[in-house]
Amino acid sequence: MSAAAPTAAPEKTGDERLMHRSAARRLLGRPELGAVVGAVAVFVFFSVVADAFLQWSSFSTVLYASSTLGIMAVPVALLMIGGEFDLSAGVMVTSSALTASMFSYQMTANVWVGVGVSLLATLAIGFLNGFLLTRTKLPSFIVTLGTFLMLTGANLGFTKLISGTVSTKIIGDMEGFSSARKVFASHLTIGDVELNVTILWWFGLVAVATWILLRTRMGNWIFAAGGGADAARAVGVPVNRTKIGLYMAVAFCAWIAGMHLLMSYDEVQSGEGVGNEFLYIIAAVIGGCLMTGGYGSAIGAAVGAFIFGMTNKGIVYAQWSADWFKLFLGAMLLLAVLLNAWVRKRSEASK
Repeated sequence: MSAAAPTAAPEKTGDERLMHRSAARRLLGRPELGAVVGAVAVFVFFSVVADAFLQWSSFSTVLYASSTLGIMAVPVALLMIGGEFDLSAGVMVTSSALTASMFSYQMTANVWVGVGVSLLATLAIGFLNGFLLTRTKLPSFIVTLGTFLMLTGANLGFTKLISGTVSTKIIGDMEGFSSARKVFASHLTIGDVELNVTILWWFGLVAVATWILLRTRMGNWIFAAGGGADAARAVGVPVNRTKIGLYMAVAFCAWIAGMHLLMSYDEVQSGEGVGNEFLYIIAAVIGGCLMTGGYGSAIGAAVGAFIFGMTNKGIVYAQWSADWFKLFLGAMLLLAVLLNAWVRKRSEASK
């Protein structure tokens, strides 16, 4: 009777979580890689075609344009990572500014009282969006589209009813306005460069959002909720609370942007903000966020906003017609999505 042939010993495989990943693989795994490559390309392009683009004063203007968009792009990116949209984000900025302005003027109160009332009202709108979404199980597109239409009508209707026109009364001479302007619309001088305080707000929000995503349990919940809500619930993730919190984060940043709008111009036009929600989503998508949720980063959204700022101002510095702006923005959106898809495939193939 012949001896059985020896069987090959099973190959030892280490725990994949403990395996060392090269720097190249880690880089390919970053969702903002495509946006960074795009930002470098846009910077080089406008540096060549527009001489004024490389001046420090021009760069501060680019950063300001990026910050006004980036303040909202950061929470919108977190919401998209969580698997949802907010089409009311643009008009919510205007709603917050209108609330603060009209309350302060009509009640002859300190401007800071109007600012506080606006914060509570704006957070309530964010809570309503999240509550309706989780209770009705309707798509976020439908829920926030309804909120968008209601806010658009309310902004115009209440402004005309209270002020008699489509804009609010000037509140620049009211008590508390100067201190509120220092917080939301002041300028900082560093050397020969003047920077708007919104840039600091923007950087701070990016840092906080990145810390939440990468270093906290809440960040794990956001990724899990966006990757698959049912599976996340099965392992104990509070999906409903997470999504309501994300909508309230969008509302909080809308309040910051609205206060900047009000303190910069002393008055607010009721029709402003319509369409800006798409710019926030575009910045997040350019930054690597997936439309299906579960993937993205706050840094990527910030880079997407920076690309927007460079394009917006670079066309002016190049002395081109502003009519070309939407063409460049649309082209960059498509290229960014294609590049992000290629990066993800390479990253998955290298694992």
